Amino acid sequence: MKRKIILNLAMSLDGYILDDKGKFDWVKGDGDKSNDTEKQFSFPDFISGLDIMVMGKKSYQDCTTEAMEMFKSTKIYVASSEKLETKYDNIKFIEGDVVSQIVKLKEEDGKNIWLFGGAVLADQFIKADVIDEYIVGIIPIILGSGKPLFLKDNPTIKLHFKECTVQEGVTISRYTKRN
Repeated sequence: MKRKIILNLAMSLDGYILDDKGKFDWVKGDGDKSNDTEKQFSFPDFISGLDIMVMGKKSYQDCTTEAMEMFKSTKIYVASSEKLETKYDNIKFIEGDVVSQIVKLKEEDGKNIWLFGGAVLADQFIKADVIDEYIVGIIPIILGSGKPLFLKDNPTIKLHFKECTVQEGVTISRYTKRN
């Protein structure tokens, strides 16, 4: 099976993935289930369809031990020119043309590749137009400032709307790349 590169992350209604302090503790619903859709996005199902995760240095440093334990059977590529320490065998640090390295993995047999973040890393993949699917959760909050998901000078990328679910005020939209 040919892998897909999937960008899956959450952002505020005004487009930020981190607040102005670099935090994401605001990533949660409003608690109101009255508008929930019957079909729900299943994070466990999403995770079961992966065997590679790609993240930047800051995202890696922000990961908790609990998160790392949850993904110990997933190969994690961390984009960083700085050699960081890890106690996990499934983590590989990569530098240089990260996009090309990950695109090569896409051609191998296996499960999907999760482009976890952050914004600078995601921007490289967006500009290279190699993301096959975008899953974006819109959190019911306006931050006013922070780190935006979409940086400047992106190419036009035509997408196909696949589905939308709502869970406690969080709208999760899925798009696939159109040919």
